[in-house]
Amino acid sequence: MEKRWNIKPSPDAEDVISLSKALGDVHPVFARLLLQRGISTAEQAHAFFNPKLVDMHNPFLMQDMEEAVERINDAIERGEGLLVYGDYDVDGATAVALVYSYLKPHFGEDNIDYYIPDRYDEGSGISQKGIDYAAERGLSLIIALDCGIKAVSSVEYAKQKGIDVIICDHHTSDGILPEAVACLDPKRSDCHYPDKNLSGCGVGFKLMQAFCRRNDCREDDLLQYLDILAVSIASDIVPMMGENRILAHYGLKKINENPSVGLKSIINVAGLKHKTITISDIVFKIGPRINAAGRMQSANEAVKLLICDNDSEAEAISNSIDAFNDARKDLDRAITKEALKMLKERPDIAEGNATILFNPLWHKGVIGIVASRLTEICYKPTIILTESNGFATGSARSIDGFDIYNAIGSCSDLLENFGGHMYAAGLTLKIENIGEFTRRFDAYVAANIDSAQLEPQIDIDAELHLSDITPEFYTMLNKFEPYGPLNPKPVFMSSGVYDFGTSKAVGRDIHDKTHGGKTRKHIKLEVTDNHSRGTMQGVAFGLGNRIADVKSGLPLSICYTIEMNNFRNKQNLQLMVSDLRPDKK
Repeated sequence: MEKRWNIKPSPDAEDVISLSKALGDVHPVFARLLLQRGISTAEQAHAFFNPKLVDMHNPFLMQDMEEAVERINDAIERGEGLLVYGDYDVDGATAVALVYSYLKPHFGEDNIDYYIPDRYDEGSGISQKGIDYAAERGLSLIIALDCGIKAVSSVEYAKQKGIDVIICDHHTSDGILPEAVACLDPKRSDCHYPDKNLSGCGVGFKLMQAFCRRNDCREDDLLQYLDILAVSIASDIVPMMGENRILAHYGLKKINENPSVGLKSIINVAGLKHKTITISDIVFKIGPRINAAGRMQSANEAVKLLICDNDSEAEAISNSIDAFNDARKDLDRAITKEALKMLKERPDIAEGNATILFNPLWHKGVIGIVASRLTEICYKPTIILTESNGFATGSARSIDGFDIYNAIGSCSDLLENFGGHMYAAGLTLKIENIGEFTRRFDAYVAANIDSAQLEPQIDIDAELHLSDITPEFYTMLNKFEPYGPLNPKPVFMSSGVYDFGTSKAVGRDIHDKTHGGKTRKHIKLEVTDNHSRGTMQGVAFGLGNRIADVKSGLPLSICYTIEMNNFRNKQNLQLMVSDLRPDKK
């Protein structure tokens, strides 16, 4: 599918020049990148480039924080038992591991436990089975993490059992809050906490930070868990600005210098040993393995790994989780193939404004991944449904700029429950409602989506000459890390680029539908432009069918990110080319 190139609007030229000078005459591109991120002064830029833990917000600014800390202190003083409860994804598992590990010495081993609901038997959120578990164990306080803001009936059930609940969530409520001891959620309409974009684990961290400060504890004892928190921030794809940027910066530092036993083990099985771990490594290698436990069996295994302090035990759990991840990959590939076949056989579905597919036999644990894959392939809002406990349950994924949470909410009268974010959501409905839900959801998409949104686009930050790309430029560019939403890895564009004569297609053979015959899948590039004395190397993954454009000798435009390639102990800058096209005549 052809991609639309979207060059981001340029900030005011005078603002670019002014900020560039204020920063010591840095390349204007860096001033432009900062202004695009809402950073307009040298002081703001300094804070952005030099994250400091002291710049975090006071946790007591969060609504209900006083009540939450007071209730935890009362429980410790009275010798009550605590159940640390969390959702079964990476965010939930990391949140449970962090809060459980930090509070364990304060409650004592016999007075604290953790619980992750079973994805298939209980579903997400605070389950009745989980509350019964707390009651059976005599645990009179539950801290619910990454869930609970909609759990009105579950909290009421807990109260009937004599159990108090503290909720730490980051999802949007329905407007009616549960009658919990405290509902910590920066997205509450009456919460004035300055940063609204924390992960679920991040909200749990702020609770522990408040507890730490109220009780005059050593904050270093809490900060040792920032590596776990960084995994949550990266995996839950929350904005990489504000507190998330600060916490991710120091969490990555901890991961690379002294990771916890469990994380060190999963880093090793993921093939990342001796590598500098980045946010991208967490998103694509560490997070999916932790997630695989909950998808294929039980997220308890993930928590067990993250709280483990024994090397051999951690290695055994990591190997088990790695096997889950391999099985998960086989399963999601197979279901994706079935889903694509279904679309091919059902043009009535394929031609809709959204992709909604139901198969009662599909594995619940991987339908979110399948939804993501189909969104990338078809580039439409996508919902994949399967059957669980007599209901249709599904995962939804969206495209750039379209709020799928609101779209699902427009059909809420047909649903048993739903929750999520702008780009990812989950839902449950009666099987007999699928047809009407599909009709209404598709109509909502048709009425609320711009046709341009249905065309995949590459957002380009700025245009460069190849001669701009120097080791000094790359060093400055690295200061923008860690990358994530609201601070994406900068994408650049260069026009008037020529093949130096040595570019070639590489990789396995693929069928070239455009030009007929076969070609290789990727392109290894060596290019130059009229502003450069030398050449620049690059790789264009998946663009092997464009080799004729490269070898034509005509000028090209390319868009790319910049990376340092390490090969045989030699380092050189290279371009990771995401798209290319002939220059317009």
